[in-house]
Amino acid sequence: MSDTTTPAPAAKRTLVRALEIDTRLLGMIGAFIVVCLVFNVLTDGRFLTPRNIFNLTIQTVSVAIMATGMVFVIVTRHIDLSVGSVLATCSAVMAVTQTALLPNALGLELGNPLIPWIAIAVGIATGALIGAFHGWLIGYLTIPAFIVTLGGLLVWRNVAWYITSGQTIGPLDPTFMTLGGINGTLGTTGSWIVGVLAAGAAIAAQWMGRQGKINHDHPVKPVWAELVNSGLILAAIFGFIAILNAYEIPRPRLVRMFAARGEVMPDGFTAGYGLPISVLLLIAIAVVMTVIAKRTRLGRYIFATGGNPDAAELSGINTRLLTVKIFTMLGVLCAISAVVASARLANHSNDIGTLDELRVIAAAVIGGTALSGGLGTIHGAILGALIMQSLQSGMAMVGVDAPFQNIVVGLVLVVAVLVDIIYRKRTGGK
Repeated sequence: MSDTTTPAPAAKRTLVRALEIDTRLLGMIGAFIVVCLVFNVLTDGRFLTPRNIFNLTIQTVSVAIMATGMVFVIVTRHIDLSVGSVLATCSAVMAVTQTALLPNALGLELGNPLIPWIAIAVGIATGALIGAFHGWLIGYLTIPAFIVTLGGLLVWRNVAWYITSGQTIGPLDPTFMTLGGINGTLGTTGSWIVGVLAAGAAIAAQWMGRQGKINHDHPVKPVWAELVNSGLILAAIFGFIAILNAYEIPRPRLVRMFAARGEVMPDGFTAGYGLPISVLLLIAIAVVMTVIAKRTRLGRYIFATGGNPDAAELSGINTRLLTVKIFTMLGVLCAISAVVASARLANHSNDIGTLDELRVIAAAVIGGTALSGGLGTIHGAILGALIMQSLQSGMAMVGVDAPFQNIVVGLVLVVAVLVDIIYRKRTGGK
């Protein structure tokens, strides 16, 4: 008589299938946890403190924003080596706009409520034009993206230098700087409000998606699996907010904040930083990019073109115009990243965005975007950016030299591509 008891590994596979967990994403999360635990041990517990996690999040934002756009570029079998240089040019344009052009042309001084928004609009327009130009060269003149963006890496880095005459430009507008991280946070109460709203929206989307599948007679997960996923979502959101709120504003800074309002800080008063506005911006961009990828015609065209460019063109997709749209989108995201990066530094410097090309491409690839095209996720790219920043921050805290940090990043990129190749071979290219 045969033994009908289900083996433990099979039970685990059944559980994973029931929850519809992406095994690759699960592996990335596991790798991230291992990285955090290793560096926490090496730094005597300093790596996983609320302060370091707060700093880690605001340091990740700039690269993560560009990585969401790089996903679409790589999915369509292109590459962009110029994102760091485009960021530098957009940053230079915005810095000069708010410190020289607007004060001289319109008589607006720093602190005027119009300055940051005009500067941001000019920066975004600059990024969009550069991206559209790259897309036109690639899509309509059929110059390989590698060559166009390699040239862009050299051109736009030095355009930024000429715009500022090689000088550091600052300080920037106070309102502008709130978009950089520590100078702009929601506070503990505002963060909990955002957390509750985000949790509600995520759970509603999950169950509405389930109902939509039922209405169209598609298979759905068991109710218990949906409840488990809901619990994981709530734990992730509220845990993240709790950690950020646990990072308290230093007492001297609180005293200065009260003094600026003409008040005296009460004895024993404490306050947490909460959710940075830059992280909230990243979340909003991630939601928009995910909707584009999964719910719009543009997203379907992007993945169809990446899967088979010839078939996509024969089916009526204007792949040339699509290329222009994708690179324009990435140019806009580079400009938004320039806002975050320069606001966090409180100035524009010549080396801003240096080596971001490596970090952005690595984040997308580590996040599961296939260099062969057709496959990639927005949340994977953001997690990839977080893993990259965790490695760099952890090595810096341990005392590893910057050159060796870049060596490690390069090796991780190569290993990530190798793992991706092996994974896709074993899963039939899925």
